[in-house]
Amino acid sequence: MKIPVIVAMPSQAPLLESAMNAQAGTPSGILAETRIPERVEIDPIFSAVPIGDAGTGTSALESATPQSSPRFAVRGFVEVDDPEETPETVEGAEVFSDPRIDSFITCGGTPAVGDTSAVSANLNVAALHNEGLDGTDIAVAIVDTGINLQHLASKLGAMPRFDAGNSWMPNGLSGTPGQMPVDHGTMCAFNVLVAAPKATLLDFPVLSGNAPGGAAMGGFLSVAIAGFAQLLAFWAVAFAPGGANRYKALVVNNSWGMYHPSWDFPPGHPGRYSDNPAHPFNRLVQLLSTANADIVFAAGNCGANCSDTRCQNVVTHTITGANALAEVITLSGCDINDDRVGYSSQGPAIPGMAVNKPDLTAYTHFLGSEAFGTGSADTGTSTSCPVTAGCIAALRTKVPSNTLPPGAMKAQLQATARQVVGAGWNKDYGFGIINPVAAGQTLGVVP
Repeated sequence: MKIPVIVAMPSQAPLLESAMNAQAGTPSGILAETRIPERVEIDPIFSAVPIGDAGTGTSALESATPQSSPRFAVRGFVEVDDPEETPETVEGAEVFSDPRIDSFITCGGTPAVGDTSAVSANLNVAALHNEGLDGTDIAVAIVDTGINLQHLASKLGAMPRFDAGNSWMPNGLSGTPGQMPVDHGTMCAFNVLVAAPKATLLDFPVLSGNAPGGAAMGGFLSVAIAGFAQLLAFWAVAFAPGGANRYKALVVNNSWGMYHPSWDFPPGHPGRYSDNPAHPFNRLVQLLSTANADIVFAAGNCGANCSDTRCQNVVTHTITGANALAEVITLSGCDINDDRVGYSSQGPAIPGMAVNKPDLTAYTHFLGSEAFGTGSADTGTSTSCPVTAGCIAALRTKVPSNTLPPGAMKAQLQATARQVVGAGWNKDYGFGIINPVAAGQTLGVVP
């Protein structure tokens, strides 16, 4: 059988050229003259991604440019008789898991509890906007199924700010950024704008498209790797037109993850994703954080009370992979009455990653975007994640990332969160419900 994999190959000229073409906006896929390990079948559409070395800090960030990277990630397949026998290396190239990923939305038939105005009131968005904290000059990347601007305009009464030049499409995917079908990504974009109506949206539709063999390209982590490489180029290297100097901060929203361990390599494999900070995608997330981007991930919908069917009744250690990295802010969900929604994944996270996850809780399961039809609720930790991304974007209006790095912003949000259960961290709410006004007061931008 063929196992989808991500292969980390040593640098060679065709990989360098492929990566540079992709970052310049003219993706060429894997060039024909690339030397490929014999057992690996490479996806020729997928461009090479520079993943740098194994270091940390600024030096690691510098090593992740195409010209400096000693390794490049490519997507493909290996033929095995048994998934348990997936090789760790092939001719010196490391083999990593390319698991399925999916959006974190659930309980679609359950009625909404409250609406956007109730969420705005609970967050005291008016107090933020009175101080000019509205997301002006802040870029928010929606890493999801794609954004439909017309639907957003119909709900908001005005067209939101959008940066088409610094948005991105996977190689081979048809469509135009900002004009994707109304779906999960549009819901996420809408909820960012609750607290940050003047933020500038970037569209990164990693959960859409087609892959070789008829598989859903957006259903695999490799597409997120390509998207994050482009975000890193935009924000840290400024390859894209306009570059990062247009913005005070970059916030990256990820309302998706891996639902079940069977989607990954088996425990103990060094190329596993779930509990491996060295996986290429986890490395890129860490590097983007090092470049001072605020990165938020949904905790997931495998909570013990009413988990999503894709969780297959696994409800412990379900916060995995990048969702469980220390460098990101991981979101649980509650309704407007502060009650945790039963599907919200609970901590602790998978062993080997940052155990005290989720970090915070935000609102979900309310009437908002109606992306899934009139009267439909915005649900899942998929919604609490962009609500939080919007709060961060609002605060960043006057607290740019070069003055307060992401780790310090995260610490402020944790310290000022509204406690529901008790002091400190707990498995249901993390450090509590996000309170952007209290955080703004601590940061000196709200009186």
